[in-house]
Amino acid sequence: MTMETKYHNPVLLHETVDGLNIKPDGVYVDVTFGGGGHSREILNRLGPNGKLFGFDQDEAAKANVLDDARFVLIPENFRHIKRFLRVYGVRQVDGVLADLGVSSHQFDEADRGFSTRFMGVLDMRMNQQQTLDAKQVLNHYEEKTLKSLFVRYAELKNGGLFAYHIVQARQLKPIETSEELREIVGQFIPGHKTNKVLAQLFQAIRIEVNDELAVLEEFLQQMTELIKPGGRLSVIAYHSLEDRLVKRFMRNGLFEGEPERDLYGRFDVPFNAVGKLIVPSAQEIETNNRARSAKLRIAERTET
Repeated sequence: MTMETKYHNPVLLHETVDGLNIKPDGVYVDVTFGGGGHSREILNRLGPNGKLFGFDQDEAAKANVLDDARFVLIPENFRHIKRFLRVYGVRQVDGVLADLGVSSHQFDEADRGFSTRFMGVLDMRMNQQQTLDAKQVLNHYEEKTLKSLFVRYAELKNGGLFAYHIVQARQLKPIETSEELREIVGQFIPGHKTNKVLAQLFQAIRIEVNDELAVLEEFLQQMTELIKPGGRLSVIAYHSLEDRLVKRFMRNGLFEGEPERDLYGRFDVPFNAVGKLIVPSAQEIETNNRARSAKLRIAERTET
């Protein structure tokens, strides 16, 4: 099975790699290697002395390792990017690419439990070695904690209603599959909104299982030291919570509030945005449904 059929086409491929402004002899990092689509394009633009590191904590990604002396796959969570790059003697790089969220391959594997389309075990772990999974969240979290997750991560106004009925249902029988979860909450969702609301609910659980927002914040905070002045950061986000963090960080290096200003009202920023927000064309969305909610932002490291 080829990378294209197993992992599908990488989203905003040329726009994302264009944003890195590749130097032939530069050092780059693809922190969401997956099927290797973006990495292949980066390698196509690197010269013989260039270097590319890929990060992916999913065991399935190892099957896609690229047979290229310029490439190294690091099978770890990209929240630890600086620590693991130092193992290879790398302290600064020329560019970093991140395609956030869940890969098409992960969505299409029923037993991973990421998708509402399949009757699968509620897992949702990107790292299959960790202990926390979706079943534990649904069967052991307190009602108020579940409500908080559904409101914060899924922006569901009726998150409290879902949390209440999940807790009631699990007292009779542990919630094991996506179909069981659908049956519990489906009766409280208007028919025409079922797929959308279920997707939001699954998103909230997945974010909690994988600690996705904290991972993203930790990753972005390391970019200020890791990326060389003039280097680029190219990030694709798929929902407003991710995109908001990326946008704020690229604007002023913070996730909340405003930076301290000097007596003249000026402040230093670690990055400058490059161009405007980029979204997929209608043609790309038609051929690659995963692209429909993608938002690409590009920033350049300022001189220090």
